[in-house]
Amino acid sequence: MQLPFFVYGTLKPGESNYARYLVGQTLAEVPAWLAQGALFTEGPYPFLVCEPDLARPEERVFGTLITLRPSVYELVLQDLDRLEGYVVDGPQNLYERIIMDILTEHGPFRAWVYVVGTQMLAQIRAGKLRKIPGGNWAA
Repeated sequence: MQLPFFVYGTLKPGESNYARYLVGQTLAEVPAWLAQGALFTEGPYPFLVCEPDLARPEERVFGTLITLRPSVYELVLQDLDRLEGYVVDGPQNLYERIIMDILTEHGPFRAWVYVVGTQMLAQIRAGKLRKIPGGNWAA
């Protein structure tokens, strides 16, 4: 199933990893947001959380809904999983890749989203990362 990706950090257009992984690989790039989400960071990139104790119902995370060209989908998916430290059923994942409902001005879409992994979530709960106000990442 070739779902689009919701990108909210260094993979957004204009950010460093967009240039490295996504330039020329997309069919569509649409402004989008995730309801009841929050971003946290310890430095060069953000972590998205949706846990009710960390993201209030009115909070939003803003990003871009990216649709990849079908001919490069699997290759780019592998590259993004590697970048995000994601392995299917991996116990040490930096991020988890899950399907979520993303909102755009054209309505909702199902998309892949990289959310914080278990170990970094524990760091956030321990107060070791700062919350990004407004849910909008800018490096």
